[in-house]
Amino acid sequence: MTSTQNIQQIRAIIVDDERYGRENLKQILETYCPEVEILGLADSVVKAQELVSILKPDVVFLDINMPVLDGFDFLEEYDARSFKVVIVTGHDNFGIQAVKAGSFDYILKPISIKELKQTVKKLLSEQQKSLQTTVVKEADKLMIPATHGFNVLVIDEIIRLEADGCYTTISMKDGKSTVVSRTLKDFEDSLPKEQFFRTHKSHLINIKYIKDYSNLSGSHVTMTDGSKIEISRRKAPDFVQKIKSFLKSV
Repeated sequence: MTSTQNIQQIRAIIVDDERYGRENLKQILETYCPEVEILGLADSVVKAQELVSILKPDVVFLDINMPVLDGFDFLEEYDARSFKVVIVTGHDNFGIQAVKAGSFDYILKPISIKELKQTVKKLLSEQQKSLQTTVVKEADKLMIPATHGFNVLVIDEIIRLEADGCYTTISMKDGKSTVVSRTLKDFEDSLPKEQFFRTHKSHLINIKYIKDYSNLSGSHVTMTDGSKIEISRRKAPDFVQKIKSFLKSV
């Protein structure tokens, strides 16, 4: 298996205290859902936590009724989960709890192959959506998802980025712009801090493309594309220091 994960593959672990439950689900998935790669099996919450930590699965197929610690105890251990949870149980009275606990889906035993395949199909759809909104940074470039693939942007040619809720507009040196379904904070965390500065809650600029700066009637900069960007009063002192540091380095 290569280091690049196939977008049509889901990495999973199965958690069930009964051996038959674990092996049965594993066999059904391997036979009818080849898109699912079974990384490991756990017979307890403690073992499941170990496997999650080591194997980093995309999904956990989780039984609820287990001795000592049950499935909901497992879920409570994670404030923010990096994996989805499909509850697999022989009891139909856990539905509301499962929703409140943030489970992705709920499957009753005995397992319906049709229902399981539908769940896997939904998992694949969610995985694809996630990949389509992922911004990848490679050396001096950003790979930005597009409607029919992706665009590669040279970081040094980005003039500014502007937030609009959960979307960000990226304006380039050549006059083109791209709208991405990612927050401005995502870009602030990934772009080089010595070159990019968050002037305002809605703006992140490449200081290389500043044309002029004015503190008359409030601080703002004019960029080489003609845009005027506000600098918040709180950010102004840091901005001046950033410019001084940048000029010394060029």
